[in-house]
Amino acid sequence: MTGSDYNNIIIDSKESIKMSEKLVLIDGHSILNRAYHGLPDLTNSEGLHTNAVYGFLNIMFKILDEEKPDYLTVAFDVHAPTFRHRMFDAYKGTRKPMDEELRQQVPMIKEMLNAMGIKILEKEGYEADDILGTLSVRAEKAGMDVAIISGDRDLLQLATDHVMVRIPKTKKTGTEKTTIQQMLSKSTASLQRSLSM
Repeated sequence: MTGSDYNNIIIDSKESIKMSEKLVLIDGHSILNRAYHGLPDLTNSEGLHTNAVYGFLNIMFKILDEEKPDYLTVAFDVHAPTFRHRMFDAYKGTRKPMDEELRQQVPMIKEMLNAMGIKILEKEGYEADDILGTLSVRAEKAGMDVAIISGDRDLLQLATDHVMVRIPKTKKTGTEKTTIQQMLSKSTASLQRSLSM
């Protein structure tokens, strides 16, 4: 993926950005999925399932309270093949389809985020991870601190001195926070254990 794919949706390079500004990026489907599986089934008076929306908003508000960001963006996957599917037919071929009770909550959370004025990004041919990765790199280059909120441990590779990855815990409150220093420390400890065997 090239950075030019996102030129029209990324931070405008003409904006002047101060070193202290912070961007929070949320992996929409990942957090919605965690909330759905982490809470009991809830429905509203019309019988619509709401547990994923409720959990998503709780996680988001907690993160906003803790991080106090200047900017917030939520990225969602688009239900369409990505460039990875075109390269490898069996990409994510073993993944179970989304539960219908969760699927019906996706438009609800998007509607709520739009009503709150929160920027939603999605692009056919790309996953939310691609958008989050591109945004985090560009924001860091612009001098911002970034917090990525996702249940996808693959995003840990994006951690740097200015990009923190936070993974919400499903059974406990809070999130696991990972910085580049923590990743290096864990890798060093693991390597030392392997060498001592």
